[in-house]
Amino acid sequence: MQAADVMTPNVITVSPDSEVSEIASLLLEHGISAVPVVDADDKVLGIVSEGDLMRRVENDTDQHKSWWLKLFSGGGNAVDYVKSHGRKASEIMTPHPLTISEDEPLHHIASLLEKRRIKRVPVVRDGRLVGIVSRSNLLRGFSVSRQPAAGGDDRAIRDAILKEVDQNTGVVVDRLNIIVADGKVQLWGLVDSKEQRQAVQVAAENIDGVTEVENNLGFMPRGMGGY
Repeated sequence: MQAADVMTPNVITVSPDSEVSEIASLLLEHGISAVPVVDADDKVLGIVSEGDLMRRVENDTDQHKSWWLKLFSGGGNAVDYVKSHGRKASEIMTPHPLTISEDEPLHHIASLLEKRRIKRVPVVRDGRLVGIVSRSNLLRGFSVSRQPAAGGDDRAIRDAILKEVDQNTGVVVDRLNIIVADGKVQLWGLVDSKEQRQAVQVAAENIDGVTEVENNLGFMPRGMGGY
């Protein structure tokens, strides 16, 4: 299996000028832990994660350090200051993140995440963002015991399900992860209601080539709008 078989498409993104408060709201609303920062051409410039936002919270604690401790620590660091006080995505993001192509094998992606100690990696096509692969995407892909499908139909089935859900059910597809192996479909992610959960299942069942649907969809916590 490759990145295109497990990635989350329709990625929520922000611009370099997006305000920190806007980014925090997006993470909470969609139940995700990071957002890519892209330019007008969807080129990935960086990533803002929960960890980047937490630096601002930690900074509030740092303000209470005694004057003598600050004296011995040298009074601060310019890079850390920008990270903890910046108001825009371009100021607090991790720049120049690692990216992968759609045909990157899962075992290679897993190795990259482990080696770089990161939790997710953007997927690009011709330099433009088309998806994101997180550790949870990988685990779901590895959990599928499969033999190579004839003609690569599994990917076509996955694309067809996502298109059907996006265009006709009212379900937000960026909260879904769909795994297809030999026509057997696993539905993962979060929806808002039992009706939406059933709608995604029906959409999958009606796609040509689907032989079985395993519905693992959960429900969004109240007050939240996930990777």
